Amino acid sequence: MTRSYRLHVPPAEPSGLVISLHGGGGTGAGQEALTDFDAVADAADLLVVYPDGYDKSWADGRGASPADRRHLDDVGFLVALAAKLVHDFDIAPGHVFATGMSNGGFMSNRLACDRADIFAAVAPVAGTLGVGVTCNPSRPVSVLEAHGTADPLVPFNGGAVRGRGGLSHSISVASLVDRWRAVDGCQGDPSAAELPDVGDGTMVHLFDSSSCAAGTEVISYQIDNGGHTWPGGRQYLPKAVIGATTRAFDGSQVIAQFFATHGRD
Repeated sequence: MTRSYRLHVPPAEPSGLVISLHGGGGTGAGQEALTDFDAVADAADLLVVYPDGYDKSWADGRGASPADRRHLDDVGFLVALAAKLVHDFDIAPGHVFATGMSNGGFMSNRLACDRADIFAAVAPVAGTLGVGVTCNPSRPVSVLEAHGTADPLVPFNGGAVRGRGGLSHSISVASLVDRWRAVDGCQGDPSAAELPDVGDGTMVHLFDSSSCAAGTEVISYQIDNGGHTWPGGRQYLPKAVIGATTRAFDGSQVIAQFFATHGRD
């Protein structure tokens, strides 16, 4: 099978690699346009690759996507892609990261679950894990998660997800965060803060667990009244369909900064 991807190379020598994964029905080019990640990647000296999933989907383990139904090994594909780019651009092995939206967010979590030896940090947006998906990482992984409480497609509290391939079920955001806190051995309760109200109808709560093993960190952005959207990104469909996009923070900028400070040396 021929696989394709878009590659953005920063002007300076790249210090890390980011795999950015589109949502179901999307493309690498669409993910690049939605997130506007290239600009923040340039500032952080990050190489960014936007792969195209089979039939616009990823095999994230829920079993419903076209890629899952074909039993594709997308973990293997993305690990091989990372290895090629790390070699070609002489990137330190401990500076490989993944982020993604929706189906791509689910896939980012699966990469961290299955190949924690490769991915030092991940940043899923509007995606958790499928119910029953095994997650036993070989080592701690830093995680930044962002999700809207009014997401109409991937429920904040978990439940039925209706995608292009059919019905699946996801765990809640709270369950996802608790799982990563346990994996990373985080101590104590997370700190809590509110971002300034920008008057767009959303309110963002930031929960930060920083006392975790091996210098890892688990951060959750809870976007009250936020939809199935990329924070600070394009409103790619009407609010009536996908919900609101928060303007309280720039998701791409926050994720790039998170990756830049959570490599393994």
